[in-house]
Amino acid sequence: MSTAESDLGSESIARAFDTLAETYDDVFTRSQIGRAQRAAVHRELDRAFRPGQYILEINCGTGVDAVHLGRRGVVVIACDASPRMIQIARQRTAGAKIERCPEFLVLPIERIATLAETEGRGRFDGAFSNFAGLNCVMDLSPVAQGLAALLKPGATLLLCVFGRLCAWEILWYLMHGKPRKAFRRLHPDGDRARLAGDSVVHVHYPAVPTLVRLFAPHFRLKEWKGVGVAVPPTYLESVSCRFPRVFVALREIDRWAGSCPVLRGMADHVLLRFERTKA
Repeated sequence: MSTAESDLGSESIARAFDTLAETYDDVFTRSQIGRAQRAAVHRELDRAFRPGQYILEINCGTGVDAVHLGRRGVVVIACDASPRMIQIARQRTAGAKIERCPEFLVLPIERIATLAETEGRGRFDGAFSNFAGLNCVMDLSPVAQGLAALLKPGATLLLCVFGRLCAWEILWYLMHGKPRKAFRRLHPDGDRARLAGDSVVHVHYPAVPTLVRLFAPHFRLKEWKGVGVAVPPTYLESVSCRFPRVFVALREIDRWAGSCPVLRGMADHVLLRFERTKA
């Protein structure tokens, strides 16, 4: 893909997520499914990053994760292609009691390597991406190269992306007579997802081995787990609200199921922990 084509793609994605920005937190932050899945990711962020470290977040959305780390004393530079998402993220920090207030930048994932010009090569102690922003990128190889230039050897890279095989999604759409939607993640060319209004983005669903290959040799996979094996995808929020006690049980099961070698690959999201190699 040429640079011009990449820029056009990132601009289209930015416009699409601008339209989603106003309702993003209702779905992914304040809903009980959103809270459960985000809490699972926060546990891994807290395990990976320490106060005082300099961390990069890509596709930061409305800044919820950056603020979480900032309250723990982690220094975060957070980027997103959507100007409206960044605007809301900055509003979130205004007047908030945050030990290390994050810095928010409008910057598409495809241009992440340009940060090396201002921040310096090997500047960051770690990086992360939450809730499937990388699934909207057609070619992840340049992203891997850009992150490799920014991260120190031995640094941790956490990537939370859509799983390739979501058991809840397959079951739900088969029950409703929609087999194409049930298995949309298995389509080699991905699928089109409608966000808000008429905004549409193309979503890709790479398997874990594919991601490992795309991020090699700059990064080595250390471990991975599922997020949302027992807990359903966010579009089933109304169902989970009808059965609150069942949802509480599913949330507890998810802690175990996400680490189970057989079940973790059937989650809504997978969370991969990479280490920057010394090469």
